[in-house]
Amino acid sequence: EKIRIEIISLTLTESRIASDETVQQLFVECRLYNFLAEETPLSLPKPTSGQRIHYNYSNVIHVDKANNRARREYLKSMLLKPDLHTDSLRFTVVSDPPEDEQDLECEDIGFAYVSLREIFQKQRDIIEQDTDIFDSQDDSAVIGKLKVTVEALHALRSVYEECKDD
Repeated sequence: EKIRIEIISLTLTESRIASDETVQQLFVECRLYNFLAEETPLSLPKPTSGQRIHYNYSNVIHVDKANNRARREYLKSMLLKPDLHTDSLRFTVVSDPPEDEQDLECEDIGFAYVSLREIFQKQRDIIEQDTDIFDSQDDSAVIGKLKVTVEALHALRSVYEECKDD
């Protein structure tokens, strides 16, 4: 009755981000629809081209009936209404300003998505898979890869069984 998310590592391609000197530290936020956002506890130095930075951050989103009915209802509606544009976990790569420049804001530099509906349709969790990170200013440009694990199939099956019973 849970979805496990692991943010493993990140690599950047040659892009405006790689050459932007104001972008020095990166952290990753993960959001399920509008419920909750979790972020990696550390921001890490921006990797040079071809290098990977490792977060090895893991988080669990509970979707049990007893305590998390709203999240469960969201998962149900997502499985029943395929036109919903909110069937994905959204990972946001965020630039964290350096210690000595705290007047600068955190800035979203890219987004990666993992479709929960696709996990259910393919009946397969995503294990250590590289996912494209799209530029926040140009969503057709890929600025890197985020390696993630999303274990949601068991929870989605459980929700689906419940839908059939309703």
